[in-house]
Amino acid sequence: MLKEEKLNTKAGSAHSAKQQTKTSIRKYLLWGILGITLIAYIGVSIYFMKHFYPNSKIGDLDISFKTADYVISKKTDSSKSYTITIKDKNKVSYSINGSDIDYSYKSNGEEEKFLKEQNSFLWPLNIFKKSNYTLKSSASYNETKLENCVKKLAIFDQSKIEEPVDAHFEQTKSGFTIIKASDGNYPIYNKIEKEIKTALDSQNSTVVLGKNCYKHPKITNDDPSVKDVIKKVDKYCSLKLTYKFGSENYTLSDSDIISMLDITKSGEVSLNRNKVASFTYVLASKYNTFGRVRDFKTTAGDVVKIGGGDYGWVINKNKETEQLYDALKNEKGFNREPEYEQTGLYRDKDDIGKTYIEIDYTNQKLYYYKDGALQLQTDIVSGNISKNNGSPDGVFKIVYKQSPATLVGENYQSNVTYFMPFAYNVGIHDATWRSSFGGNIYKTNGSHGCVNVPPSVAEKLYKIVEKKTPVVAYYREPVVLTAENAKISNAFSYAAPGQTSMAQKVAAKKAN
Repeated sequence: MLKEEKLNTKAGSAHSAKQQTKTSIRKYLLWGILGITLIAYIGVSIYFMKHFYPNSKIGDLDISFKTADYVISKKTDSSKSYTITIKDKNKVSYSINGSDIDYSYKSNGEEEKFLKEQNSFLWPLNIFKKSNYTLKSSASYNETKLENCVKKLAIFDQSKIEEPVDAHFEQTKSGFTIIKASDGNYPIYNKIEKEIKTALDSQNSTVVLGKNCYKHPKITNDDPSVKDVIKKVDKYCSLKLTYKFGSENYTLSDSDIISMLDITKSGEVSLNRNKVASFTYVLASKYNTFGRVRDFKTTAGDVVKIGGGDYGWVINKNKETEQLYDALKNEKGFNREPEYEQTGLYRDKDDIGKTYIEIDYTNQKLYYYKDGALQLQTDIVSGNISKNNGSPDGVFKIVYKQSPATLVGENYQSNVTYFMPFAYNVGIHDATWRSSFGGNIYKTNGSHGCVNVPPSVAEKLYKIVEKKTPVVAYYREPVVLTAENAKISNAFSYAAPGQTSMAQKVAAKKAN
């Protein structure tokens, strides 16, 4: 037993010795690692006392792991070929050579100062950070030469400079339009020179001019004064003003309404009665049909152009001006016909309609249509062409009907049973004194201007035709009418001495 105990004691002592040895080795290794780490840390710290951290820049020069002497040397070398590029708002580039302004690099110790400030013992925390240093006064140049070079830059070329434009309202043919604010490209010399000097001092090679280097409009698009004017104008433009012209409607557009407003520079908005009248005149010129040249399909099947006469629609411009002015002033919309001083039978593009009298002077024929159906046709004798009594052509209307009637003219008086005037004192009537009608009688033995028809036809027409029925009268060959009744009735072929008739003008235009 004693022997076994001795053996166990020896074994325990040996195991304990081994454990102590292992512990000692671990301690030595740990201290060794700590020592090496400390030496490495101190070594790197000492290194970064003289070198910049990675990701470091001065201006656009990468100085990662570089010394202050390297920076000074690099800056000195680069200053000899230094050129600064200025980029304007449109990315157009301009340049100034360093040699033109006696540019040189001059160290004032900032490089060493930057190294000290980076605190090399904190390198584990800073090596992944980006640092960009600015040299405050590390370059020298001739300021007078710089000023001259800056002034010569093309960015200051007066012929290419555009002043900023304030948001405002501008009058146009159709009223007013909002002119949006525009920045232009007007450069501010002092601010641009300051930007260039800052870049020169830090030896940056590029300057990008910001918005602060340009003039800007004083009144922008979202300026309260502009919004207030828009609000006032919108008050009028929100009205729905619709005119009815038969099957066609015309609703005033915003530009129509704005054309009737006055807008002052101070932002006052008001209705202008004269401008309302001008709009009404334009409306009338578009929709009046009085005297207008029309394409008329004849009984023969062809189409003739016929204008003149007194038939058609005429807007009463004075009354309509007042109606429209009041509607705008009182902010009341409408959907109605305009005020008329004369109306036709139909308010469409074809205002003659399907009920009318057609007179073909050349073929000496008269036709009467009712709702598109031919009711009557006859030969006629119209005004004597050879004696300058040609009957007026144009689009007219039956003014009234009279039975019986006495027709009185220069050196004549005729009693007729049925008289239906359509052009001043010219009308359709029976001619009991004639035994024949049609053909070429009118050329040498025609009437004083009226349209003669057989008595039986006159009676029938008198009974079925109504007052205001359109009368379309035309010549197929060129004629020139100079009689007073042609002038007064606005005949299509009337021409004053030495003048050209409407018919001749239309024919000439068609020929061209």
